[in-house]
Amino acid sequence: MSGAVLVLDAGSSSLHLVVLDEADRVVARRDFDEATDEGVAAELEEFLGACPRIAACGHRVVHGGSRLRRPTVVDASVRASLEAVADLAPLHMPPALAALDAARRLLPDIPHVVCPDTAFHSELPKPAHTYALPREWTRRHGLRRYGFHGLSYAYATRRTAEVLGRPVSELQLLITHLGGGCSACAVRGGRSVDTTMGFTPLEGMPMSSRSGSIDPGMLLWLQNETGDGPQRLYEALMRESGLLGLSGTSGDTRELVRARAAGDTDAALALDVFTLGVRRGLAGVASSLDRIDALVFTGEIGEDQPEVREAVAAGLAVLGIEGGLTSENPAEPALVSQAGARVPVLVVPTGEVQQIAHETRALLEA
Repeated sequence: MSGAVLVLDAGSSSLHLVVLDEADRVVARRDFDEATDEGVAAELEEFLGACPRIAACGHRVVHGGSRLRRPTVVDASVRASLEAVADLAPLHMPPALAALDAARRLLPDIPHVVCPDTAFHSELPKPAHTYALPREWTRRHGLRRYGFHGLSYAYATRRTAEVLGRPVSELQLLITHLGGGCSACAVRGGRSVDTTMGFTPLEGMPMSSRSGSIDPGMLLWLQNETGDGPQRLYEALMRESGLLGLSGTSGDTRELVRARAAGDTDAALALDVFTLGVRRGLAGVASSLDRIDALVFTGEIGEDQPEVREAVAAGLAVLGIEGGLTSENPAEPALVSQAGARVPVLVVPTGEVQQIAHETRALLEA
């Protein structure tokens, strides 16, 4: 497929517009930290006025549900399928759908491809995606572990293979995406075989403002004790927990590292709980591998927070992983472990935009 690809990556309140040429080089970019559903069309139209000719548009969607298990060209049926699962990722899906609709109106004559974050995990082994719930619930409601951050994991897998000089098909990797949302994934031969996030992006390790997994019995107890309904509990678990809830001040690890150095014990506890949660997540999914060829950090925290990387790696001696990582934040995928380390440790800067362009071209050229 010749021509540039426009990638739309809509977050819960942000919008990233990136145009990549045929060599996946960024030729135009605009980032909006505060984008409203109503303002997306105007922002996109203004951006397109200064862009080269667009041959296709790739869209990141967090949740593809049970139907969309791979990158897919959008039509009315696909759009309806996305709407049907929007409530499973309510922070991310509505803005993504607003951006998708605006782009299809403004660019009606080119293909639009949705790239679900869940697609990378679509072939999880049955024991890894099945919840221990009544069969009637599972079958009626399609309850299963979907997994998220798949675009990030797919990109990190490809780039790790390049750094190690080995084919993807030979590698067994532990990867953790650490950002506003956090998860871990075990990758064998380029496929996800276990991951910490589940039916929604709330499951798993503690995150910036999300709780991660907690005892479901505690939620039932809280409902009875406080009288709070599902919506209040949802708000608390999604927006008031994690690093923010633990510290009482911030969900940003950079701020918490500084606060810890200044003697803030709440910040110190928040970081300790967080890094222990990451280690638990990595150790858990490691049980689905035969060996560990590398540990890979990606995501905003994984890229630029060496204190977090060190605390995670230094606490995984049971997996043969060692601390003593370099404190550099490499701009390109690179080793950060010491020479001769039994398990190499890498940092791969997040490449979700490049992965979306890659998957969009691959689908349209097939």
